[in-house]
Amino acid sequence: MSHQPVGPVVADTTARELPEREILKGEFVELHRVDPARHAEELFNASHGDAERLSIWTYIPMAGPFDSIADMQNWLQRCRERDDFFFFAVYDRAKNEYVGMTSFAAMVPEMHRLELAFIWYAPDSQRSKINTESIYIMFCEAFDRLNYRRVEWKCDALNQPSRNAALRLGFQFEGIFRQHLIVHGRNRDTAWFSVLDSEWPQIKENIRDWLYSEAEYFSLGERNQLNRPAS
Repeated sequence: MSHQPVGPVVADTTARELPEREILKGEFVELHRVDPARHAEELFNASHGDAERLSIWTYIPMAGPFDSIADMQNWLQRCRERDDFFFFAVYDRAKNEYVGMTSFAAMVPEMHRLELAFIWYAPDSQRSKINTESIYIMFCEAFDRLNYRRVEWKCDALNQPSRNAALRLGFQFEGIFRQHLIVHGRNRDTAWFSVLDSEWPQIKENIRDWLYSEAEYFSLGERNQLNRPAS
């Protein structure tokens, strides 16, 4: 018998189901499967028109900015047809408009892991309850309903706002994949983050307190740092 170290036994190795891809609902937001005809104009307006909105596309590896609503609609059609990404338009219930996009990606049901990816919001929705609840309901789908073991977040290592958002939401930094991608003809080093199922209950409590409690004694980032293991 070998005496080499091995990892702990995983009690349930059954492949998980894929996440919902049509609609996920929260108190402040709804995530609707991308519908090119319905969503293109509002998503175009949310991400075009001035320098601040156009900067949304700087770190997006797959597309944009677009010359017209029609061009964005054609791209959204390709998004809708993909099976490796489940793309959503983020609907702000208070504003009655679509303010961004998000997706499930890198889904490996047999390994119980997936990624939250392609996340962008109009500037006035960033670092808001819209952003946080979108991620929260995707976490709930992955961990609570489907029993995944790991949720990932990846971004350009130079994208400091995305890295800050990951930490604020409770993700743990895992390192840099050097020369990972070529994006828009330039090198991209990729920062990797994750949340594990064992970490989710405390992160869930922190996010719920921040989202739904009237008494916000800590910022969400401070709450999630309280239970972070010492490095």
